[in-house]
Amino acid sequence: MVNQNVHQGKSIAIISYITWIGTLIAFIMNNDKRNSFAAFHIRQMIGLSIFSIANTFIIARYGGVWASGIIGTGLFVLWIIGLIGATQGEEKKVPLVGDLFQEWFRNIA
Repeated sequence: MVNQNVHQGKSIAIISYITWIGTLIAFIMNNDKRNSFAAFHIRQMIGLSIFSIANTFIIARYGGVWASGIIGTGLFVLWIIGLIGATQGEEKKVPLVGDLFQEWFRNIA
């Protein structure tokens, strides 16, 4: 049953990692199916998107371009880890902040 849940939600989970537009599309697609695997990855990507927006508008403005670039590189690495987890059918939390994303956005998706 668990493998079937992962198989059914895998495409939605992968779509969620395609920019914030993909996250929005995946969220809408998952509203009908309520797949827990897809919801897990949607929550991870919502958190990464919010951190990315904060990096763009807050860190870049007040911390400088170098600080924003370093944080942006770290966010890119976290995005790759999440995407790999989705393609492999694993509920792998992104390091450092994955638990926070699951807690903060537990009512989403």
